[in-house]
Amino acid sequence: MATGYVYDPIYLEHDLRGHPENQQRLQHTLNVLEQHEMLGRLTHISAVPITQERLERVHEPFYIEQVKRVANRGGGNLDMDTYVRPASYDAALVAAGGLVEATRIVLDGELDNAFALVRPPGHHALRGRGMGFCLFNNVAVAARYALSEHALDRVLIVDFDVHHGNGTQDEFEADPAVMYISTHQYPHYPGTGYWDETGRGDGEGSIINIPLGGGMGDEAFARIFDEIVGPAAWRFQPELILVSAGYDAHWDDPLAYMQLSIGGYTAIAQALRNLAEELCDGRLVFTLEGGYHLKALAYSVLHTFGVLMDGESWQLQDPLGPSPNREQPVSDVIARVRQKHNLSRG
Repeated sequence: MATGYVYDPIYLEHDLRGHPENQQRLQHTLNVLEQHEMLGRLTHISAVPITQERLERVHEPFYIEQVKRVANRGGGNLDMDTYVRPASYDAALVAAGGLVEATRIVLDGELDNAFALVRPPGHHALRGRGMGFCLFNNVAVAARYALSEHALDRVLIVDFDVHHGNGTQDEFEADPAVMYISTHQYPHYPGTGYWDETGRGDGEGSIINIPLGGGMGDEAFARIFDEIVGPAAWRFQPELILVSAGYDAHWDDPLAYMQLSIGGYTAIAQALRNLAEELCDGRLVFTLEGGYHLKALAYSVLHTFGVLMDGESWQLQDPLGPSPNREQPVSDVIARVRQKHNLSRG
């Protein structure tokens, strides 16, 4: 498989010392990719700033101008969690633009799949408000691009960040052209994503939330992808799969209480690659969201690239090992979501 990656040095300039979403996340990840000679096996995708027209498909002009204004005056905060530094506006434009370019290249058949290593992340950003460390909603911008400029009819977004992507859900909850599936800890920030949030109007049924209590791990996620994500994807028949890839459900991540291991994330990547090959000619694009344990993040990204290129032949290297804690049961959650969405195993 020919796999691409997006990276631009400007992503490191969006940085606030002491904040969990800082430049070290990407610096450490790139170091691990280089140490394992991964970057040389990938095709670099040059990122360019998103155009105003494409950005305004997802964000209100007044909000775009607000982010620019705060950056130009030297930085500040959009809320207590979400900072803007002098370079943040430009970094956010290049983050959204980088994911769009990766999406274009995959849809045009120049590469099989890709992973956009971008910052700042995006899935909490609403049309008129940044929140949860996010400025512009990168994955939503990419989905709108694919629908508007490539004449796609159906895009699937899978979000396995430990926090619910409320911004992505809000953007597409009334749009039947996009199915959004999210696994997340609940109740946890931002407090949305309960199982009965299923979309509205023409989009009713296109939102599938899988709210999980703390303690869910590799076995639970394997069952979720087999019993919910797979059947839902098969029924939807997407032409492209976009992935909001957050690695903060790792058992040692400081911002959540889940039990996934690096091996568990590798299995998720394999499940998504399999679905893309079965349903949409392998068209699969990941974008980085959360993940705040540096080693867990870096090695999970390394293994995601390994799966994108080599599939099941990729050899697992997990320096942190499995969770030391016993997993919590997931059967009740799976049964409730499957019943709500009338899912049968694919």
